[in-house]
Amino acid sequence: MSYIATTFNVMIASPGDVASERAMIRDAVYEWNAVHSISRKIVLLPVGWETHSSPDMGASAQEIINLQVLEKCDLLVGVFWTRIGTPTERHISGTVEEIEEHIAKGKPAMLYFSSQPVVMDSVDLDQFQNLKAFKTSCLSRGLCETYDNYSEFKEKFYRHLQLKLNQHSLFQINASDQQHTEINESHSKFPNLSLEAKILLKEASQDSGGTIIHARYIGGSAVQANGKNLIPSDDRREVAKWEGALAQLVREELVADRSGKGEVFQITNLGYQTADMIAL
Repeated sequence: MSYIATTFNVMIASPGDVASERAMIRDAVYEWNAVHSISRKIVLLPVGWETHSSPDMGASAQEIINLQVLEKCDLLVGVFWTRIGTPTERHISGTVEEIEEHIAKGKPAMLYFSSQPVVMDSVDLDQFQNLKAFKTSCLSRGLCETYDNYSEFKEKFYRHLQLKLNQHSLFQINASDQQHTEINESHSKFPNLSLEAKILLKEASQDSGGTIIHARYIGGSAVQANGKNLIPSDDRREVAKWEGALAQLVREELVADRSGKGEVFQITNLGYQTADMIAL
């Protein structure tokens, strides 16, 4: 069924250490569309430089991204963990430049800072200190949000997205303002993975050895990839969710059990190809 709708572009701005959160933002946006787009006559389109920019010359890379992508965006979602990003000519990082340019034009921005545990030996201390300074600056200028694990981020962001769409004047659409929008369904072959399976596969693809470790101990379990334990607590419901995600990746032949004991897994060639198809 076709219908008249107004499309809003949602810019996802972040450094490279929060790939899972980027995927979760896209999933939340698609979920909002599935539930609300017909009744609200609004469609949200998640965009980022890696999917909506094209090669060009004559300016810096960030200036080209700003022109091709950022200027066309209505809402920006920024996420940080341990990195601030790569410096640009005008700002401490490209992500910060995108945020500051977007805010300067009076457009809404939602910023999130991760408090997830991290092995400090793997952290660039200069990046971390610059991020702390930027976070302090943001807290002095507005309302930001923190989260402790993926489940909390998913819950908070989807709730905040609904509030933003319901409350901000930008998204209060009159029938006379609407333009015809066609929603195209993707026909790419892609296994029907759970959100946890997508996150686990993406993290494994970014690990230098493409490894997933499933460790069991008295009182709980751990599923680790790319230096992170993805199980946020020892609650059996959470443990079962992530163990189920690992089992799904094995069934789809995206990872293989290299230990023969269900303890050490490595991503397969098909797994890498599928991980590359997961939108960030």
